[in-house]
Amino acid sequence: MIEKITFREAILKSMEEALDTNINSIILGQGVTDPTRIFGTTKNLVEKYGKKRIIDMPICEEGMTGFAVGASLGGLYPIQTHIRMDFLLVAMNQIANTIAKYNYMYGGMFQVPMLIRAIVGRSWGQGPQHSQSLQSIFAHFPGLQVIMPATAADVINAYSFATNNYKGPVLSIEHRLLYDFSFSSTISKDPFSSYIIKKGRDITIVATSIMVEESIKAANWIEERSNIRVEIINVLNVSNINYECIFQSLTKTRRLIVADTGWTRFGLTSEIISAVSQSSKIDLKSKPSSIGMTFSPCPTSHSLEDHFYPNMGDIVNNVYSQIYGHSHTFEIPSLEYCKKLGKKFKGPF
Repeated sequence: MIEKITFREAILKSMEEALDTNINSIILGQGVTDPTRIFGTTKNLVEKYGKKRIIDMPICEEGMTGFAVGASLGGLYPIQTHIRMDFLLVAMNQIANTIAKYNYMYGGMFQVPMLIRAIVGRSWGQGPQHSQSLQSIFAHFPGLQVIMPATAADVINAYSFATNNYKGPVLSIEHRLLYDFSFSSTISKDPFSSYIIKKGRDITIVATSIMVEESIKAANWIEERSNIRVEIINVLNVSNINYECIFQSLTKTRRLIVADTGWTRFGLTSEIISAVSQSSKIDLKSKPSSIGMTFSPCPTSHSLEDHFYPNMGDIVNNVYSQIYGHSHTFEIPSLEYCKKLGKKFKGPF
């Protein structure tokens, strides 16, 4: 029987493993000891490991991140949690000008190994300042490993490698809507590399985070109704993309969709399509397409939010359009159907 584990359980399991296997590890962040324990991902940790290793912090993102830098230089391994990814912008100086550059600026004499968990707080009226998916900004800075786990296995493998083996800073972007999804925990992949999560022959979807899940649902819809077979690549590491994996897939399918949780302008979708367009190895049958958030601040209302975020319906339509043209007559899943398959965000805590 294949063991099933939720994304949330995988994070908690990884935090416990880090604390057990690395005696120098500490967890810090706003809310790590509050009643909800960062949506349950730090549950019971302060009771088990004590307040010297599980440290609640005030609302001071820049200072908290600076504290983590000092702790790392002093021999500790900090796991820092930002309950909303948006708050990383307040700590941008520490992350972009200190953490990412420390090893380089001191000629390799000093390193700052740490794990920064940043949560995308999409849905439930999170609005413009609590829902942003900012991976393209942080992937821009050399020196950071920026990962976006899409499955429970991604979390377990990547966090174990980061906390026990990797000697530099890792920024992990966790999508809040993934927390309640259940996954098989048996898949073992390179913890910091893209990989094919579903094999196909007709079109390649390169996806990040929860868009991997949306792509799988779209592929299932399409394959139940046609002879199209969709290949899906889980990017996972957005700062060090495995382009060879993408190129090998496209050599077979010769069609490309890139689905990301951020905006498409100046973002990850543009970066991947640019790399494919510049490659002499790839001869696409149709123009590549990108799927991401509508280019505006996120609306707070539920009704508008439904039209702001992409879903499996957008992916299904893009697949049919690339293969049969924009005037295709294939059925597209309704918004109500897409919402029925999704996980509802149950509130800020």
